[in-house]
Amino acid sequence: MKRNWRKGLLALVLAVGLCLGGCTVERPEDLASGGATQSSQISGEGGSSILEENADTSEQDGSQASDAASGSSQSDAASGGQTGSGNANGASGEKDQYQTDPVPEGKPQPQEPQDTEVDENTKLTCTLTIRCDTILDHMDQFNKEKLSVLPADGIIYSTRQVTFYEGESVFDVLLRETRKNRIHMEFTETPLYNSNYIEGIHNIYEFDCGELSGWMYCVNGWYPNYGCSRYLLQDGDVIQWNYTCDLGRDLGVDWLENGQKN
Repeated sequence: MKRNWRKGLLALVLAVGLCLGGCTVERPEDLASGGATQSSQISGEGGSSILEENADTSEQDGSQASDAASGSSQSDAASGGQTGSGNANGASGEKDQYQTDPVPEGKPQPQEPQDTEVDENTKLTCTLTIRCDTILDHMDQFNKEKLSVLPADGIIYSTRQVTFYEGESVFDVLLRETRKNRIHMEFTETPLYNSNYIEGIHNIYEFDCGELSGWMYCVNGWYPNYGCSRYLLQDGDVIQWNYTCDLGRDLGVDWLENGQKN
């Protein structure tokens, strides 16, 4: 019972933004509204061996990936700009229809995938990093069966500049770059939060390093409190996908604790 409660809290935090998947929702069996799990074919950057434990997971074809990718965005970049449409909840101080807590003043509001159009004629650039080095400080909690896929330095995808199209989201960039570089990535479509939840990258999954572990995303130094499919990118954004072993505390994320105190 205790584990189920923690799992629900973790999934909500990471999927509602975060990635614990980008992160941030619950696993398919926990979603009242359902949701399909998807997986990108893997082989791992840098020649790391990859466990084949998820071989039975269905893989999206090109058109499905395009549909999922083009449908994830948000209105503003952390550097500022316009405010999102319809579901902006900062002013009202109430949760929106997708259970999003009010977004801090000055931060980008989530924008819904179904309201976003991707302009493939306009190419922009952002910076992307994927790392799990927090695990190195919590090896006593790490799943020993996953040692073969844990990078020695904790870097899965080294920092580099990548191209994206205007109207694309954090999720779109992650999906394209992991596929392009043959890095395993598995996600779940979560209608309850109108976003995709990142379950695992490089075969390192939520709960692989304790009951409060999983993937979270950060843009321009801020960890959004909504899903990666709802964050619309702007030119020059800096994206980091980081693995947390302690519900974000080891990454310096404090909005969860602050929210609980209010």
